[in-house]
Amino acid sequence: MIARLRGVLAETSADHAVLDVGGVGYLVWCSARTLSAIGETGGDVLLFTEMQVREDAITLYGFGSAGERDSFRLLTSVQGVGGRVALAILSVLDAGELSRAVAGGDKAMIARANGVGPKLAMRIVNELKDKMGGVALGPGLGAAPAAKGGVSTDALSALANLGFRPAEASAAVGAAIEELGDGATLDAVVRLALRKAAK
Repeated sequence: MIARLRGVLAETSADHAVLDVGGVGYLVWCSARTLSAIGETGGDVLLFTEMQVREDAITLYGFGSAGERDSFRLLTSVQGVGGRVALAILSVLDAGELSRAVAGGDKAMIARANGVGPKLAMRIVNELKDKMGGVALGPGLGAAPAAKGGVSTDALSALANLGFRPAEASAAVGAAIEELGDGATLDAVVRLALRKAAK
């Protein structure tokens, strides 16, 4: 399993990038959001990855944050959602927006993605509501695109791993980002969110 890749960005196209890692070029399928934030050709890039192995292909999907990758995994757990459809959804919704759409039952927001009709959008909402905790993310959590670090999503994940309930984590991270601003580092957001959650 390849969990992440760091290398030189060799080329990009509308739906994938090629990373040169030690002289080996890895073709990685990405969302439009990740591709828009990945930087210039020739630059150093770190992508979180998900590898899918099938009888006729080995496919790598790349993400700008662990949070975006987690959203991809959740989406592809839904019947009828393959890797390409999941990337299409993540191209129009960041991890925070997806969580809010699922929590609010907003199938129209999910159906904005190419290849997603009303029935599939409703199935996504129904199947992911419990898996995503059924909690809409707090203010500001959708403001930082996942491809640019996914600070809010990663902070939520950190608090969840420490045992905080989704509602507590969401409120604390939302308050921390509102106070620190969208440019805050993950470390700063997590520290402040922990202080707020402990009150």
